[in-house]
Amino acid sequence: MSIRDWPADERPREKLLRQGAASLSDAELLAIFLRTGTRGCSAVDLARILLQRFGGLRPLLGSERRQFCEAPGLGDAKYAQLQAVLEMGRRHTAELLARGEVIDSPERTIAYFSAHLRDYPYEVFSALFLDNRHRIIAFEELFRGTIDGASVHPREVVRRALAHNAAALIISHNHPSGIAEPSQADQRITMRLREALALIDVRLLDHIVIGDADHCSMAQRGLI
Repeated sequence: MSIRDWPADERPREKLLRQGAASLSDAELLAIFLRTGTRGCSAVDLARILLQRFGGLRPLLGSERRQFCEAPGLGDAKYAQLQAVLEMGRRHTAELLARGEVIDSPERTIAYFSAHLRDYPYEVFSALFLDNRHRIIAFEELFRGTIDGASVHPREVVRRALAHNAAALIISHNHPSGIAEPSQADQRITMRLREALALIDVRLLDHIVIGDADHCSMAQRGLI
């Protein structure tokens, strides 16, 4: 049965307009994105098949082009559409922390890092450079690595801090495994960075580890 034949209050689009996007299931949200199903399969049915095939919404959204396009009902056009939607989401989140804004909310900072880093299939190390009033100067992705880790060079972090004339930093990296627990290596590099930055009178305020659905602030853990 086509979705058009469903009762109006059960159709995903009408449900979203009436109750808001948060009221929809993953399959219903994906069905709105897909717009159409395949022969004998509604958009919602196709969405359920795709979620089962990929193992959930996040693996589907983060899948590589070839893997994505091989799935039924998908292809290059849908892949391009999806990448545009994801990038709009990232840019929307980026605007929440604009240049010159004061960092006064850990939640917004974590949301910012999460939007930038969570979906990478490899580790990415980034930094927010702040002035002496903790206003944002710049955000940079500094190092990229494999799924096992990223090589972080304190000298390069110090160089970028000097280039921005920063007084403080908040650093962050993602764990592609989805688990936000900081490793011993994470703790060691944090201490090395704190010591290196202290030599140029720059404070390291926090190191935030981004997982799948959670995060870890090393400052809140007392690890800095």
